[in-house]
Amino acid sequence: MNSIFSNTKEAFSLKSNFELSRAQFLFKIIENKTLVKIFTFLTKIALKIYLPVTPIIKMSVFNHFCGGISELDCIPIIKKMYQKKVSSVLDFSTEAFNSEEEFDNCYDKKLSIIEFVKNRTEIPFTVFKPTCLGSIDLFKKKTNGETLNEDENILWNKVVLRFERVCQKAFENDIKVLIDAEEVFIQKAIDDLAILMMLKFNKKKPIVFNTVQMYRWDRLEYLKILLNDKNINDITFGFKLVRGAYMEKERLTAKSLNIKSPICESKLETDVNFDSGLDFVFENLNRISLVCGSHNEESVIKIMNIMKEMNIDNNDQKIWFGQLYGMSDNITYNLADKGYNTFKILPFGPVRNLMPYLIRRAEENTSVKGQTGRELQLIINEKRRRYLEKS
Repeated sequence: MNSIFSNTKEAFSLKSNFELSRAQFLFKIIENKTLVKIFTFLTKIALKIYLPVTPIIKMSVFNHFCGGISELDCIPIIKKMYQKKVSSVLDFSTEAFNSEEEFDNCYDKKLSIIEFVKNRTEIPFTVFKPTCLGSIDLFKKKTNGETLNEDENILWNKVVLRFERVCQKAFENDIKVLIDAEEVFIQKAIDDLAILMMLKFNKKKPIVFNTVQMYRWDRLEYLKILLNDKNINDITFGFKLVRGAYMEKERLTAKSLNIKSPICESKLETDVNFDSGLDFVFENLNRISLVCGSHNEESVIKIMNIMKEMNIDNNDQKIWFGQLYGMSDNITYNLADKGYNTFKILPFGPVRNLMPYLIRRAEENTSVKGQTGRELQLIINEKRRRYLEKS
């Protein structure tokens, strides 16, 4: 695709030759489904029996896709990116919590991150995964409309309180909150909590943003229902539109239950649904603030064109673009160079704890046709450009 996103000099301006070569090596592996499966299997085994593989993982895949082990580790990367007008969103990306102690610890961590980023203009958002703050079983029961028993009600009230206090602290410090989307079988409970938080904190400006996975064929209708609900017409909705993160898992679950898959049947249908979602957002921009969480160049160009047609400034605060650290630098840095609001999601945490995240990144890149090939070609183009510039 020949566009502003083909400018590799700008895209990889922060990457050394070593980092470029490492990225090329990683995406070459990710391009191969068989290698990804072997890597995933061996890594899980090695970590389970405590083989000393974490230094290798940290030097390779971890350092490419993650900011560091702690918030302080991330500061040099945050500062470097902000010099290129790219903001950061710190994501403590540990998951698979099961106990109340773990949920409380995660809640405390989310509050401490907000404390850490307050007054830092280079970090305008915070983010959290809902099941870090409460049991998956509770989210599932609430999604299914099941009646909770007395003990479960107490635990669910704790989940709601954790949600509210994280959003409250963000509100008090004027930091936007991105609530991650998860699997369909727990998403309704997350959506309901997100809207409850918007009703509390989005009265004057958008603070709380819910993530809408547009690879679900029902999401456009969901957006329309919300905008037509007269009980929630006095807030600014915050939506982060993404294509989705659990495609393979959702399809397998639907197949095992012998029910219709919640996922669009093809990538083309997903693309159409995503673009329809964008059209709907811009038709209602007086009531919606948008984060476009996309690695798709055509979708980003569509937004840029709409903004131009509607005479919306590139840096209008109602519109942000976000990509994952280590991916689609050609989109992020070229957008920032043109004055658009951009950020990178910057995961951090102990190497062992971030393995589920890293494995998911590898699996998602393998399943998205053309994405990894595009990344590889851009890296090759930049290496060639640097070689010719030197010679």
